[in-house]
Amino acid sequence: MRRGWWLVRWLGTGMAILSLLTHSWGQDTEDWQYEECKLSRPGPPATIVTIDEESPNGTVLVGNMQINGRPQDPGRTISLLLLDNYDYWVILDPTRQRLYLNSTGRVLDRDPPNSITTIVVQIQCTNELVGTIILHEVRIVVRDKNDNTPRFQQPRYYVAVNELTPVGTTIFTGFAGNNGATDIDDGPNGHIEYSILYNPNDPASNGTVSVANTLSGHITLAERLNYEERTRYLVLVQANDRAPYPPNRRTATTTLTVDVLDGDDLGPMFLPCVLVNNTRDCNPITYHVAIPEFTEPSKLNPLNVTPSIRAVDMDRNIQPPSDRPGIHYFILVGHPNTYPEYFSLNRTTAELHVLQPISRDVYQRFTLIIKAEQDNGHPLPAYADLIIEILDENNQAPYFQFATYQGYVSESSPVGTTISASANLTAPLGVIALDNDIEELDPGETPTKDPMVKITLNDYTTIFGLTPTGLIRYLRLLKPVDREKQMTYTFTMVSSDGVQQSIPVTVNILVLDANDNTPTFPEVSYSVEVFTDMQQGETVLQLTAADADEGLNGLVTYEILAGAQGDFIINNRTGRITVAPGVTLTVGRSYALTVKASDNAPETQRRSSITTVYIEVLPPNNQSPPRFPLFTYSLEVSEAMRIGAILLNLQATDRENDPITYRIVSGDSQKVFNLSETIGLLLLDQPLDRETTDKYRLIVTASDGNPGGTSTTTVNIVVTDVNDNDPKFNITTPTNFTVQEEQADLFIGEVTATDPDAGPNGQVRYRIVNHPDLFTISENGSIYTRVPLDRELRSQYSLVVEASDGAVDPRRTSLTLSIQVTDIDDNSPMFSQQTYVVNVPENSPVGTVVLKLSAVDSDLISNVTYRIKTESAQQLFSLNPITGELAVLQTLDFENLAAMGMGAFYTFQVEAVDQGGVMPPGQATVTVRITDMNDFSPIFVQDLYKGLVAPNAEKGTVITTVLAEDQDPPGTPASFVRYRVDLDRSPYSGSIFDVEEVSGRVITKVNLNEEPSVTFKLFVIAFDDGEPVKTNSTLVEITVLQPSRIPIFTQEEYKFSPVSELAPFGKRVGTILAAAVNQTIFYSIVAGNELGHFQVNNRTGVISTAKPLDYENVTSYVLRVQADSMVVVMSNLRAPSKTNTAKVFIEVLDENDHPPVFTRKLYIGGVTEDTKIFSSVLKIVATDKDTGNYSAMAYRLIIPPTPEGQDSFVIETYTGIIKSAMMFRNMRRSYFKFEVIATDDYGIGLSSSAEVVVSVVNALDMQVVVSTVPPTLVEEKKEELIRILERHVQDQIPGAKVIVEAIGPRRHGDGFELEDYSKTDLMVYAIDPLTNRAISRQELFKFLDGNVLDINKEFQPHLGEGGRILEIRSPDIVASVKKAAQAVGYTEGALLALAIIIILCCIPAILIVMVTYKQFKERQAECAKTARIQMALPPGGKAPPAAAPSANLYEELGDNSMRRGYGRQELSMESGIDPGQDYYTQDYYNYDQGYDLPQFGSRRRLIPPMYDEYGEVIMEDDGYYYSGPETARKKRIKLVVDRENETSSTGEESTTDTQWNRPPNSNINGNVYLAQNGSIVRTRRLPHPNNLKGGSPCRLGKQFKKLDKLGVTHEEPPPVISIEGSGINTENGTGSCSPSDVDVNLNTRSSCGSLGSTNNELKTFGSKTSIAKALIDRNNIGPCVSDEQETCVDNHKSSRETLECHSDHTLSDEDELWMGPWNSLHIPMTKL
Repeated sequence: MRRGWWLVRWLGTGMAILSLLTHSWGQDTEDWQYEECKLSRPGPPATIVTIDEESPNGTVLVGNMQINGRPQDPGRTISLLLLDNYDYWVILDPTRQRLYLNSTGRVLDRDPPNSITTIVVQIQCTNELVGTIILHEVRIVVRDKNDNTPRFQQPRYYVAVNELTPVGTTIFTGFAGNNGATDIDDGPNGHIEYSILYNPNDPASNGTVSVANTLSGHITLAERLNYEERTRYLVLVQANDRAPYPPNRRTATTTLTVDVLDGDDLGPMFLPCVLVNNTRDCNPITYHVAIPEFTEPSKLNPLNVTPSIRAVDMDRNIQPPSDRPGIHYFILVGHPNTYPEYFSLNRTTAELHVLQPISRDVYQRFTLIIKAEQDNGHPLPAYADLIIEILDENNQAPYFQFATYQGYVSESSPVGTTISASANLTAPLGVIALDNDIEELDPGETPTKDPMVKITLNDYTTIFGLTPTGLIRYLRLLKPVDREKQMTYTFTMVSSDGVQQSIPVTVNILVLDANDNTPTFPEVSYSVEVFTDMQQGETVLQLTAADADEGLNGLVTYEILAGAQGDFIINNRTGRITVAPGVTLTVGRSYALTVKASDNAPETQRRSSITTVYIEVLPPNNQSPPRFPLFTYSLEVSEAMRIGAILLNLQATDRENDPITYRIVSGDSQKVFNLSETIGLLLLDQPLDRETTDKYRLIVTASDGNPGGTSTTTVNIVVTDVNDNDPKFNITTPTNFTVQEEQADLFIGEVTATDPDAGPNGQVRYRIVNHPDLFTISENGSIYTRVPLDRELRSQYSLVVEASDGAVDPRRTSLTLSIQVTDIDDNSPMFSQQTYVVNVPENSPVGTVVLKLSAVDSDLISNVTYRIKTESAQQLFSLNPITGELAVLQTLDFENLAAMGMGAFYTFQVEAVDQGGVMPPGQATVTVRITDMNDFSPIFVQDLYKGLVAPNAEKGTVITTVLAEDQDPPGTPASFVRYRVDLDRSPYSGSIFDVEEVSGRVITKVNLNEEPSVTFKLFVIAFDDGEPVKTNSTLVEITVLQPSRIPIFTQEEYKFSPVSELAPFGKRVGTILAAAVNQTIFYSIVAGNELGHFQVNNRTGVISTAKPLDYENVTSYVLRVQADSMVVVMSNLRAPSKTNTAKVFIEVLDENDHPPVFTRKLYIGGVTEDTKIFSSVLKIVATDKDTGNYSAMAYRLIIPPTPEGQDSFVIETYTGIIKSAMMFRNMRRSYFKFEVIATDDYGIGLSSSAEVVVSVVNALDMQVVVSTVPPTLVEEKKEELIRILERHVQDQIPGAKVIVEAIGPRRHGDGFELEDYSKTDLMVYAIDPLTNRAISRQELFKFLDGNVLDINKEFQPHLGEGGRILEIRSPDIVASVKKAAQAVGYTEGALLALAIIIILCCIPAILIVMVTYKQFKERQAECAKTARIQMALPPGGKAPPAAAPSANLYEELGDNSMRRGYGRQELSMESGIDPGQDYYTQDYYNYDQGYDLPQFGSRRRLIPPMYDEYGEVIMEDDGYYYSGPETARKKRIKLVVDRENETSSTGEESTTDTQWNRPPNSNINGNVYLAQNGSIVRTRRLPHPNNLKGGSPCRLGKQFKKLDKLGVTHEEPPPVISIEGSGINTENGTGSCSPSDVDVNLNTRSSCGSLGSTNNELKTFGSKTSIAKALIDRNNIGPCVSDEQETCVDNHKSSRETLECHSDHTLSDEDELWMGPWNSLHIPMTKL
């Protein structure tokens, strides 16, 4: 039992233990499930990490969130989800519990405007086991990176500093606040500090100032400033951030301009100031004044001081000018000491006054020292000397009647001779000296009183004397004169009255020559040896006699009186003795010749002398001395001759050829010359100076060394002058002159200059340099006034007189004269103002001075008094005549004056009279305004104003508005109310609140930070501008609102979707929303809606449109909205704050509401005849006010369709460039007119249209503008240049359009084959908008060439310096044609002679023709008869059926399909050819590539082809198939084509056509072209390679005439042959056909006669099928009859041309004329 019980007990215990373990394990398992999603790490629940801004995309933010659980399959226990991931900056990797940065396409920027400082996301973890959710916050803090540079808010900063500012003073605080540099980085990276940098452009600036506080950037003065040395400093300021690591710091720089202001640191200075050695110090100045003795002060005051006493402050730029000190003047000390009794100096004006008359016997001079100092007590005065001369009572200086005197005297005159006034010595020279103290003379008046003055000469007093007394004094000769010693005497004279002296005058005395010198031989006798072998004419001796006289008196004549025995002769002019002709000298003979030298004076005065020449004849073998070729040599040498120059060759000859030695014996004591001892060359050894020595007489010997072997010659050297001396003014010439004002041609004084040079180099001329318009100077140096002077404008002139010699390159000397202008009474007094306006308060007391008038007389002596001119004003006002004070005489009442109708102002005239003068008084207008007194004070509308303000209101927040009214008359100052805060009564409130002075708005003065519910009391004063000022005050109670009463907007800024500008009224834009506790919110727009385009619902906050929007005017709006509590609004109060205001940004969406606008209504362009297809013609531009695609244009053209369906122009859809789509050959002077459409939005929007006119031109319509600049510059400035040319053309033809054809290098040369790329050819033409055609080349030339000067002036700014138009010429091709024609014209004479010879030779041929004429007529009749028979027969010999339809042209060509679909059509065409057009004279087009079908009518003749027996086309010719042209008029042709009957007519007659039979399946080949429209056009044969020059001269002359003359276009009607029955119907005769031969090229050799040749006008018009075809058999030379028929019809003219010119490959004259455009109408010419 026990053993069982024990077992039971142990089993129960085991079961209990097992149950307990099972429960415990289950409990543990349940707790583990709830641990999922929890953080496995300790610490705070939020995960906080940091990251640098601008980190790259994919940066790991959190490596592992450490969240419990398995987030991935299999066995997933948790799920992770990322929440609150605004802007998707974070990416979650749930399997790795890792967060990454997502910055794809953007940058994580901590700085504004993004300002991303923190990113907060939530990681939602869901426990998949139990379903619980846990949120884990992750806060990512963005660290700042120094990635922004500091930026200064201003580009430059400026400060002005007075030079007296002490060192250390803060001069600039402009970097404070946000006005300096800012850095949007955070922390130290955004903190700014300032420093001064070295400025290389202003090195001194960095030492002048310093930074006092590096954080605030305050600049202080480091050195003292000096305005006089420097006025501006450029300081370079650097701002850098304070990044922790200095190398990473960023910097910015700016310039601080420091302007130095002038301060009062210098004293005054007297003017004029002459600086000492370029310093700022002035040389001492002395003022002068002279007054006559015993003169009343009233006649002298104020004294005329020279120069005028004036001092100025050396600190001249003190600002404002009102701060500049005044100058006071004093007499500091003087000598003699009694000067205060006689003189006084005005303290402010510096006028010097004499106090009493002065006796010169007591005082002759006063020397005073005057002082000038500033009125502000500045310690630096200025000093000057003042010298006052006391003049004798006789204060008028004597003067001479003339400024210069010219006298003449003969050198033979005895002592006592009176000097004459003329060269013929008939009238004496009278000298008159006058003195105004004795007698005052008017101009031209003759003096009568002897002034008793003393006249003295400064030189030559021993030679000339002056009679001591008498009114007229005479110069007498005191000592004989000799002209040969001195020719002229120049001296000066002065006259004196014992006190004063006159101005010196110059006397020139010329000594006239007298025959007082006898020709003199140097030797009394001469001995010379001659030899028997001397030939006739050989020189024996050269005699020279000198005569010092001049002219004929000095001209010497020689003659042999006796002893020559016929063996010797002498030259009467040169004195050369030679062997007589035919004389043979005999040995041993001797001769004694008596030679006479005489002058050429009159016979009675002639003088002469004689000499003896002894001649001995020796045999030729005797020893003889060397002989000079001449006994006397004369030469002139310039004084500028260089040293070493060869002057003369003195080589002598010795008969024995012994060596010769040369020496200068005498005449060269200074060794100026050097004579070569061996060869006899005379050289210059020293410089010459004509002014020192003007001539030399050298005695030269030549010796052969043998006794008696020396000969002598004389060399006379005259030194000629060069201009090496400047004219010099006489040192005694006075330099100070006076002249009276207001007189012209008044003598001032005289200057004298001399020049020691000779001839023109010594002739002195005078010139006024600086005032030639005011003064003039005569040839002798006398100075006069040219025009009247005005002392009041200028009282002193520094006149520069220049003396120059008469050389080609003259030398000059100048002299400065001081000319003082003396005063006369010639000015009326002038008021300081012409109009005075003064305000006088009403009820002013009697005698109140209301105005002080001031008038000044510019004359030196004046006595101005004042008076009222208007009599009525004399009852109300009084004017003090001396002081000019205007006072009221009676009380003036504003209301009474208004009631009397006098108004509030009174105007009258006042006068200023010069009592001692003769001039009329000066006048001025005075207007006295009676002002109303300030009777009323401003009154506030409310006694108490209340306002609310937010606790955090910003500075400038408007709280309320006060209003005060003033009952004074509107518009008066007393009614103008202003406001201010009463700081005395509200000191604290006044520190945080303010009132705007004009509007009365009460605003916050600072950013508030006040407690709620606090009430401030602000006292506001209202005041007016009246006299006196009246005020009133009111109280404003300002309560700080509870924050709970202030709504808070959900956003600070609202940005809504763009609103269409076409949005209707009431269109909802967006909704703003603000929240408040238990408050009804009232919304309003407070700013940005001044135009009222938007409205807001006050209750819902819905913003909608209120007016139409216009994107083109306003593209966006920024509205300021405010949300207020309704309780506050109902109280008429508002409380703006940061939270209850927000910004609303509204963008306007552009719509297509504006159509395109073309830049012009009509576009004009041009194309040339050779323009290629798809060439640009012109550009169309249309603009649209809309934006985006709505302004993108698509262009298209509307051109009338052509029969061919081909457009003449196309346009690029999106560029607007019009291009050609066809060829324009032969279409000159035609035009196209069409329409261009522009559609916006790339062609699907709105459209507009404009007209386009394109005219066809060629080179004949153009001109070439040749300019001096390269083509690249012309191309660059093309638009500007064309506008200038267009403007000048439009002056003649309004609206004309100038178009550029080409820009290229200048072409020149005979054939224009040379190119110059430094110049440009600009080829242009102009279109007339009235005719739509080109202006003629001649007219365009006239318009441009006639204004080329004006065009060049307008071209200058665009072409640069030197850029201009060289010429305007015709194009190259035109000039080439003219030149070629002229060249050919030279052969016309030869051709005429050749023609005459041909005519003479052709006479026998004419006889032969006459004999055969009859045979020819018979053959012609036979041919015509045969043609009639064959044409009457049907093809194949059968008659056609009556009703058989006639085949049309296309059937003839084998294409019957083109006939279907055509009914009866009526086509009209009108020639568009201008009768005045010019034509080319040669075919410029080559058709070797096939014929381009002309788009318009053509004058090319179209002929039917001719076929051979195989059906091949064999004919190619320019034969005529129509009658002659009608001249000088356009012709309108109307074609009616009947497709059923194949008939056509001109409206006159129509006949049924017969069928034209031809072989089937025939091909059109050769040069016949079939167009798509059915036209048959035959291409022309290729032109001659040189059609112009290869032609005959006669033909070329015709073409040249067509080029120069206006071509006349002829309509060329087609030839008509009407067939009726079997005959040919003609009106005036029967046509006949002559035999015709056709060569291989189908050139007709002979032609049929014309049908109806006598007809001038064809009457019928038949279709081509109605013309019988007369065939010509090539193998048959007989009559033109064959199986096939072809017409052989032509007029006489074409027949003759075909016969005579069949070998001429050039085109005929008619073939050169083109039809031109037929208004885009394409008509098959073959149907004509």
